This record gives sequence, structure tokens and C-alpha cells, in this order.
Amino acid sequence: MGKESRARVLADHQAMAIGRNIRVSPRKLNLVAQQIRGKKVDRALNELTFSQKRIARDVKKVLQSAIANAENNHDLDVDDLVVREASVGKNLVMKRFHARARGNSGSVEKFFSQITIVVEEKREAEKKAAKPAAKTEAAPEAKAEAKKSAGKKAPAKKPAAKKPAKEKK
Repeated sequence: MGKESRARVLADHQAMAIGRNIRVSPRKLNLVAQQIRGKKVDRALNELTFSQKRIARDVKKVLQSAIANAENNHDLDVDDLVVREASVGKNLVMKRFHARARGNSGSVEKFFSQITIVVEEKREAEKKAAKPAAKTEAAPEAKAEAKKSAGKKAPAKKPAAKKPAKEKK
């Protein structure tokens, strides 16, 4: 008499991991997330390993978790995984104060953020088959249009007639 499982949000060839309450601002975290978007997971792991940013270690853990989810929960091939999405969002904000002169205070906000990494399985054979097929279909149409436009010449523009200068009296 348990609760029914939630419907799967992602496709069958995708897996996801979420890192919550990461102690860095979303703006700084997004700089690291940009480095790995669209890359193969082994290359993304190398980028994160050798990154100078402190937060890259936490992002690497989340990426490794997404890879493990893909392998163990969804039976995907690790060698064909690509980082499809690395989205960054806001999380809670700790509000503190800093004592200032004459009894005043200055506010200090300590931002937290979260990152969601989605990996998907893309096979090399699918990539290679998809690219040439798209080019061969569009090429004959583009050639026909190029021939039509080459045959037509644009009408020559007439130079504007100069207006006579007004005489001063």
C-alpha cells in the first residue's frame, strides 16, 4: 500500500542529478556550468578536474552522480554520454549584518544556489548519419535558388539629379 511512483520527466536515454544548497552565488556557479554544457562527459570531467574555480569540485560531484544514475538506474552506456543541460538556479539567501560607523549596520547576503545536470546518450553512428543526410537534402534546393538568382541582374540605379543652388540676393 505504498505511494505510486512519479511519472518520469526525462526521456529514456537521459539521466539527471541535482546539487542543492551549494554555497556560492548562482552567477559564479553558472560560469563553471558553461564550461561543460554540450560536451562529452569524459571531457567535462577533465575540465572540472583542472579548473581553477573552487566550486568546480562540487559541480564535478554532481556530474559524477548523473553519470552513475545513467549507468545504474537507466542502463546507459557511459562512453556515449553527453552533458545535455547544466542549469543553475537560486536557492536560499542567508542574511547577516556588518557593524558600521556610528551604530549603523550594513547588510551582508550570503547566496546559495543549485545545479541540475542532465546527461543523455548519443551514439557516434547516429551523429554521423544525421549530419550528411541533412546536408544532401538541402543542397539541391540551394543550388537551384543560386542559379535563379545568378541569372537575374538587379536593375541599375539612376544617379540622383543635382538641384540647382539657390542664388543669394
